[in-house]
Order: sequence, then C-alpha cells, then structure tokens
Amino acid sequence: MERSGQYFEYIDLFSGCGGLALGMHLAGWKAHFAIEKNSDAFETLRYNLIEREEHFFWPEWLPLSTHDINEVLKSHEKELKKLSGKVMLVAGGPPCQGFSMAGRRKEDDVRNSLIDSYLRFVDLVMPDSLLFENVKGFTQPFNNCAEDNQGKNYSKYILEELRSRGYLVEAKMLDFSKYGVPQRRIRFILFASKTINPEVFFATLSSNVQAFVQSRKIPRKVSLKSAISDLERAHGQQACPDSPGFMSGQYGSPQTSYQRYCRNGARKGLVPNSHRFARHRDNTVTRFQELLEMGVRDQNISWLLGKQYNIKKNCFSVLSANLPSPTLTSNPDDHIHYCEPRTLTVREYARIQSFPDWYEFKGPYTTGGDLRKIDVPRYTQIANAIPPLFAEQVGLTLKQLIIAANAKSE
Repeated sequence: MERSGQYFEYIDLFSGCGGLALGMHLAGWKAHFAIEKNSDAFETLRYNLIEREEHFFWPEWLPLSTHDINEVLKSHEKELKKLSGKVMLVAGGPPCQGFSMAGRRKEDDVRNSLIDSYLRFVDLVMPDSLLFENVKGFTQPFNNCAEDNQGKNYSKYILEELRSRGYLVEAKMLDFSKYGVPQRRIRFILFASKTINPEVFFATLSSNVQAFVQSRKIPRKVSLKSAISDLERAHGQQACPDSPGFMSGQYGSPQTSYQRYCRNGARKGLVPNSHRFARHRDNTVTRFQELLEMGVRDQNISWLLGKQYNIKKNCFSVLSANLPSPTLTSNPDDHIHYCEPRTLTVREYARIQSFPDWYEFKGPYTTGGDLRKIDVPRYTQIANAIPPLFAEQVGLTLKQLIIAANAKSE
C-alpha cells in the first residue's frame, strides 16, 4: 500500500464540501484526488483543502475541477488501473437523497445507480480497504406497492457485492452524537478490508472515543447550547460581508470547551464566516416567538403549525438547548433556534456538524423550488457532509490498525 513520508493515502469519492476529507487530513492522511460533481461543493473543498491545506496530491492526468464519477471511469480507466494495489483506502458514499426517508425516496432515482459506479471504481483501483457512509434509509428495501414485492435493498446488495470481491465486510448504524458531535445523526457506516478485520475496526473506533475527546479537550456528549451559544444574535451584529442587505452575527466570548475547539482563538466581536441571519417577516418572527414561549422542545410540531397557523410542513421543531441537535437537513426552515425567534445560520449548521470556524463555505446560501433537486448551496453542503470530528476518529483508528498489522508482519 502507498505511503508518502508520514502520510497514509486514500481516494475521496463523492467528496461534497470536504467533511470526510477534513477529518482525514487532521488524522494525518493525504488524498490522491477527489471526485465531486457539484461546482459549489467543490469550490468549498478546493478553497479549504486544496489551496489552503494542500490535502491532495492530485495527479496530472485528472483536471483539478469537478468530475462525474461515470465520466472519470470512462475517460481515465487506464490511469485508474495503474493505481491498482497502491491505494490503502477508498472513502465516501454516493449521494443519499434517493435513499433518505426524509425525501421522496424513489427506487428509480438516477443517483441510486451510482452504487454500481462505485463498485466499478473499486474493481479498477482494488484498494485494500473501503469506508462507505449513507443514510439510515439505505438499509430499507424500496416499497414497490405490492405487499409481496419489496424493492431492492441496497445495503444488502453492496455487502454481497464486496464479499464476492474478497473483502471482509461489516456495517453498523452509528450515532455521531456518541463521538463528540453535537447532533443525533444516525448513519450507515460500512467498512470493508482485505487485511483489517472490520469487527476489530468498529470495536477499536468505539473504544478510542474517550481518549480522543480528552485529547481535543471536548466532552463526549455535546449539547446544542454548548456548541453554538457564542453565536447567538444577542452578542451583536453588523452588515454581512458577502450578502448586501443581510446582517451577520458577531462572536460572543467562548463559553465552553467545544466552542473554544471550533473557534481556534477567534476573538469576541469578530464576524464568523457564513453567520448570516435570515430576513424573516415580522409575522414569522412573532410566530417563532410564540412557539418558543410554548416551551415544547425537540418534538415534531408540524401538526401545530397546521392547526394554529395553517402552515403545511412534514417536519418542524423548536430545538432544545440541553440536547444534541436532531439530524440537520438541507432545509434550514425545519428547525428554529432554542432561544431566539429565527432559523439557524450556516455557521451554526457547521458547528453542529463539527466543522471548525476557519473552514469557509462557498456558493449561495440557499435555493428553492425545483432547483432544490440540483443545487447544493451552503446549507445543503453542510447537511450532506460527514462530520469532520467523526471522520478524524476513523482516520486515526485506521492508522492505528494499519501500523499494528505492519508491525506484526515484520
């Protein structure tokens, strides 16, 4: 397997805005290249992890730009084959929207076919190990209407396909709030390897958590308030530097160890990147204030919106200050702040996903209408990401097991 100096090397598939890549970078890995189709997500990745941090080697044969995995497979088959046996890890999972229980969940969603593209990539590169992430809905078969005719179960499909290729494979549903992330985010995590026992990987990952969070001086369980209270509007605001007509919040004093970890020395009064407040109508602010005063927290109260305000939504809640956040979605209107009558900002989203404040997001803040199907604005980039804090623990655990296996074989 390839190692360059102190680095362990991998390839980042469906990289999005770089949550996985940032975690792997902090764990001491370096990537050959990334494959990401969306231009806004790739611009965020490029700015932070190509231009600023030099996380990627990036081969000359692959243009430094957005890429569709199927085009890469078609145009660069020879180059990919040359990597066969030289890459320790291929990491990343196809887009989750076709599988998500929060979406329309269609079996014929074109994004679901990217599973076969992923397997084709594995066949060409033949990495030693694979890390694959997706939503909980990935484990559920599609309903083809007839009671005795369930659709395809993609989680079973990929496990069978990887085992047929000689990989040891294990998959678990993991709750990232147990890994220092201030969010109850449950995800399907698959690990496959030809040299590392996946059961040992998951056991080691779990047993390493306490020592890891202590080394970062953060608690293992982080509440929403302890993650973002220094970003409250009450700390002050000024004109948004990248959005005329909007206001951005200012830093208050850091109040918790998690805030100090994310801020990395940022001072009170400065304006965090992407901390732009929504411009709510007066009647919306009034409604939000009424909901806050009702005191119902961390529950889906979409029924109440319909009953009291004649507003139809599938999911809506007032966030609880004292619990980790529920899973973030790409729609910031699904939740309101725990003590202020507003939705969350992009920076608050990023904090909840464990991105450090130095990590800047590019592209539009939001989108709407039919463009939701294709656009990946800042909120969506973050909602789709793997939390860097979790990814870093994965990277460190893999290094530990690889080093131990190499020492044993010497």
